[in-house]
Order: sequence, then structure tokens, then C-alpha cells
Amino acid sequence: MAAYVIIPGIDGSDGQHWQTLWERQWGAAAVRIRPASWSAPDLDDWVDAVQEAYDAASRQASHVVLVAHSLGCWAASAWLNKNPSSPTGGAFLVAPPDPHGPAFPRRAAATFLEVSAQPLPCPALVVGSADDPYCTPEAAADFAARWQAPWHLAGACGHINSASDLGSWQHGRALLESLIRQ
Repeated sequence: MAAYVIIPGIDGSDGQHWQTLWERQWGAAAVRIRPASWSAPDLDDWVDAVQEAYDAASRQASHVVLVAHSLGCWAASAWLNKNPSSPTGGAFLVAPPDPHGPAFPRRAAATFLEVSAQPLPCPALVVGSADDPYCTPEAAADFAARWQAPWHLAGACGHINSASDLGSWQHGRALLESLIRQ
């Protein structure tokens, strides 16, 4: 049995977001990060929150999978690079924003501006959208290449969030299951 660390983007994921719906389905097997800086993200705070959630999840199962969305992808990446020997069953990275793109919230997430995609120490899958306002498909594919992770274009799904009206996003769930089976 796996445990999951849920790593949302700015302000967390609301009740209609696929991450929240999956978290409800997984019950106690899912642990959401709880940074103090949800609205004005601080990278160190978020990485510490990933560590706390990972510690809680790893007490429940030996197989821990990171499920990240948006800015959470960069927090997951930073945590993985800081903790390369932590046994992680995979990193599911959905809709990473481009820190150098025009829509990136530079003022709110200033500490994330210097993040860089480096090879990840675990299996990973990067999922993006053809019309994500925060990241072009080309930039997301480049992040995937630098993370040494496969890249999947999920179609025109916006930022792959609640506004995308995906419900529990069955396509994403199938992608996650394929990552876990690796």
C-alpha cells in the first residue's frame, strides 16, 4: 500500500480540485503539506512542510508518492534534491509554472524565482497542458527533460486545476497509476 504526500500550489487546492478529491478518496493514506506561507510562498517553508508530510506519510507506508500541482512541483523538486536518499516511490508533477514566464507570481513567490530543474532521484512524471497560462508546453517539456522524467501533454486543460472542471480527473489518476507501477 502506498501513502501520498499532497503538495498543492499557492493557497492550497480548493474542494473541487482533483488533488483534494483524490485526498478524500485516499483517506488516511494521504497527507497534505501545511506550510505557514500558503499565500506568500516561501520555498524553505514549503520544503520543510514537504518534509513534515513525508515523515507522517512514511510512518503509514514504506512506499510514499509525491503528488504535486503548480508551485508544489517546485517544492517537491527542491525537497527531492535536498533529500536524494529518502525512499520515494515517485513524483507526480502536474502543471509546473514557469518561474521565468510572464504569468508567474513574482512578487508573491519571490523565493521560487531561482529554482532550477535538476535530475530527480526517483521515478517521476511531468504532466502539462497545451493552454496552461502559467507555462508553455515547451517550457514544461524542458523541465521534464532536466528532471529526467517523462513528459505527458494532457491536452487543452488550462492550469489543470478546479477552473479546468476535471472533477476527480480520471486521466490523471491513470497516469499516476502508471508511474506507481514503474
